[in-house]
Amino acid sequence: MNDIYLLSIESSCDDTSAAVLRNDVLLSNVTASQAVHEAYGGVVPELASRAHQQNVLPVVDQALKKAGVAKEQLSAVAFTRGPGLMGSLLVGVNFAKGFARSLGIPLIDVNHLQGHIMAHFIKSEGGDEVAPPFPFLCLLVSGGNSQIVKVNAYNDMEVLGQTIDDAAGEAIDKCSKVMGLGYPGGPIIDRLARQGNPHAYQFAEPHIPGLDYSFSGLKTSFLYSLRKWVEAEPDFIENHKTDIAASLEFTIVDILMKKLKMAVKQTGIKHVAVAGGVSANNGLRNAFYDAQKRYGWTIYIPKFSYTTDNAAMIGVTGYYKYLDGEFCDINAPAFSKVTFQ
Repeated sequence: MNDIYLLSIESSCDDTSAAVLRNDVLLSNVTASQAVHEAYGGVVPELASRAHQQNVLPVVDQALKKAGVAKEQLSAVAFTRGPGLMGSLLVGVNFAKGFARSLGIPLIDVNHLQGHIMAHFIKSEGGDEVAPPFPFLCLLVSGGNSQIVKVNAYNDMEVLGQTIDDAAGEAIDKCSKVMGLGYPGGPIIDRLARQGNPHAYQFAEPHIPGLDYSFSGLKTSFLYSLRKWVEAEPDFIENHKTDIAASLEFTIVDILMKKLKMAVKQTGIKHVAVAGGVSANNGLRNAFYDAQKRYGWTIYIPKFSYTTDNAAMIGVTGYYKYLDGEFCDINAPAFSKVTFQ
């Protein structure tokens, strides 16, 4: 069979990304991030979509050049159809449709959440990556999602548990904002936590039945605790920020891992992966290594470059869909709701 060359585009939030793959081997992965949101303490949808419009053409051009692939060589265009911010999605969706139509090649729509999980199947030239065998469990944690997923095949994923309110990454970002540390909070909290004592302070952990998560109670506990401490000591946050960050990170990781351990026990599946932006967190990665030693799990942790939103994960998912002939109609709309389609 001839090689399949895929261009993939990801624009679900505030990163514009394009990648080129030869089959399941990554040739290039170019991402333009948006610093404009830092002043607002979160992603502003209107500003995000405008930045995508500015970035999408140069990002695609660079991805093709870095891969050494001419657009005429492309077999198909894969793109993130959802979930995400509608304005951001529409930029990538419409560009992909126009680009594919101009070349007369098929379109492949990819679910953003499915893409995060499939990041474990990206190969590099001459690399020695080991992909998890089906079925496996995946803890999918990001700014917008916290889910435990049973992955039976690339196109057969079952959500065993998910957050009923805020996601883990969202909770971290909001707590960071309360501390006045800036946005995005995840990397800042992660860096501070490495220098602090994770047992310095205790925050409330929710008691949610089954495998579902909740982080709203933790946020409330964190806010009320800080208020009390700052009243007694006005410079409390500045004087104790490493310990606060370490204790917050420990609590969130503990909540995530308790449910994941329950899922392993219930399913008997000991091949366990982690994906999404929070999978870059040092505390969560260490918890996975600890579980591997303690419980005999076989763990799969993505490269840092594949934890955040990126087009490589969209491309590898698109490759498997291409093999099955799962193409997308030109009229398929974007969708913003968090779901597996």
